[in-house]
Amino acid sequence: MTFSYNRNVIRWIIIASSFIIISLILWNTYTFFQNFKAEERSKMKTWSLAQKELSKTLDLNTDIGELPLSILSSNTTTPMINVSKDGSLGYNNIDEEKAQDSLYLIQLIEKFKSENEPIQIRYKDEIFSTVYYGNSPLLNKLKYYPLALLLIILLFAAVVYFFYRSSKIAEQNKLWTGMAKETAHQIGTPLSSLVGWTEILKTENVNPDYIVEIEKDIDRLQTITERFSKIGSAPTLKTMDIVDVTKSSYDYLKSRSSKLINFEIVLPERAIPVKLNEQLFSWTIENLVKNAIDAMKGKGDLKLELTQIESKVFINISDTGKGIPKSLFTKIFEPGYTTKKRGWGLGLSLAKRIVEDYHKGKIKVLSSEINNGTTIQILLIQV
Repeated sequence: MTFSYNRNVIRWIIIASSFIIISLILWNTYTFFQNFKAEERSKMKTWSLAQKELSKTLDLNTDIGELPLSILSSNTTTPMINVSKDGSLGYNNIDEEKAQDSLYLIQLIEKFKSENEPIQIRYKDEIFSTVYYGNSPLLNKLKYYPLALLLIILLFAAVVYFFYRSSKIAEQNKLWTGMAKETAHQIGTPLSSLVGWTEILKTENVNPDYIVEIEKDIDRLQTITERFSKIGSAPTLKTMDIVDVTKSSYDYLKSRSSKLINFEIVLPERAIPVKLNEQLFSWTIENLVKNAIDAMKGKGDLKLELTQIESKVFINISDTGKGIPKSLFTKIFEPGYTTKKRGWGLGLSLAKRIVEDYHKGKIKVLSSEINNGTTIQILLIQV
């Protein structure tokens, strides 16, 4: 118990640490993006000052210094549009062909305004021009980086969730397997005693019919013990007549079920060889028949039909019960799902595991209508 608790604590510490590390990376990236953006604005202010100095020199007819020209020529990445006070447009780092379209430049100005606050160049207390600038290609790439990191976090969370879920399912499977094997072990002792008592009863003046029925139930208990002992281990499959095995399981339940149920079975007259584990396959048939009886609340029509099409063997079990909504056709086979007030929700999940994992077949809800009944189909391959 302590080991399991410590393992869970370590697991959650690792998960929490991973989230913290990724969150810090995301925050640092966001901070870097904002700093980079602030630096670009600072560069554009410097560029606007150089533009202002250039305007002064032109107005005073003096020599243009090297510094303003050097600053103006240094902008090779940031796209910008300079709108002078007379409405004329100048641009830099914008596609020449597209810039010929004045409508395109107007749309670009609106886009730049949404990205960065325009910079006004003043000269002699008047607005000489206004500079609209956008994000550089590098900045545009960086702004998607936080989204990429966020996507990584979501993917990481999904991986953690599925890892945790699969580990929980694995633990539950180990628990159920252990319980099943322990149940088989516990049943074994009183079962041996019952066999002995039956032999004693045979020497007494007891109606032989009673002893025959007791022996049938003892055989039944032995079968159940074998079933539980096989859970969690690979079963042995043998070539058997599926018609005979199915009929035997069906007849046993029919003789011990309510007389208000109209049983019907349709079987081929010939044998059909299929690789089977008799105990587990019988368990599947019984689970499906019992579920059908429960769905009808002990009163209605129950039909089992076995057919063969080429190498495929189909077993349809139909009832006239309450039916299943289409949205639950697959969910009813999940472990723990049940609509009963009493029950563990293991019957159909065990049936699915026996059919699909052990016998490499398929099981599904073939059809169902609310208040009109359900048909569940098993598909197996003939030898």
